[in-house]
Amino acid sequence: MSGHSKWHSIKHKKALTDAKRGKVLTKHSKLLMIAGRSDPNPDTNASLKAAIANAKADNVPNDNIDRIIKKLAGAEKEASQFSEQVYEGFGPDGIPFVVTALTDNQNRTMPAVRTVFQKNGGNLGSSGSVMFLFDHVGVVTIKNNGKSEEELFEIAINAGAEDFSYNEEESEIITNFSDLAKVRDALSEQGMEITKSEPQYRAKDPKIISEEMLGKVERFIEAIEEVDDVDDVFGGFDVE
Repeated sequence: MSGHSKWHSIKHKKALTDAKRGKVLTKHSKLLMIAGRSDPNPDTNASLKAAIANAKADNVPNDNIDRIIKKLAGAEKEASQFSEQVYEGFGPDGIPFVVTALTDNQNRTMPAVRTVFQKNGGNLGSSGSVMFLFDHVGVVTIKNNGKSEEELFEIAINAGAEDFSYNEEESEIITNFSDLAKVRDALSEQGMEITKSEPQYRAKDPKIISEEMLGKVERFIEAIEEVDDVDDVFGGFDVE
């Protein structure tokens, strides 16, 4: 099983920047409302249960989570206003990007995303223009809790994983997007401590770029992330 792009490690280090902007709180509020609109009970709604776990992993206060759950259980139906949108295009140096957004107004979000692409030497494409260059996967992050790489590898295989990436304190289990819930539950049944489970887009054949180009690409990504409705940015590149 192979590792994954160094960019994903870089992204984890950048997470605190989003938290300072308050964007993480907004993002998880939307995700909770979307996941819980059909059933506000996490005991019977696996998607909502996973969304709550992900929110806690990103240090969303319990009071915020409880407030949203109570809102979902009440008369307000804000969750139905939000939907996930996926945008595709090419950024600096022709690098393919997939951008996900949680929005209640696509007529506001799409032009904002398109403007960032255009201002940074890229262009927003149509549906399918770059998606064939990516795999839609499910990623489950687990605490190693003293287990060796070999032990975790066996656990990952038994849970139905497609790929595995070992790190010192936490490891990533990668699976097909459609199998995310099944693999997450299998890992939980094996006693693994799950810190996050989420869908991602990962490039099949990342374009190798120089350290010099990386600065330009990072500025592009930061500009995309500044768009209020943008949830995540996935780039088809790795660093030389």
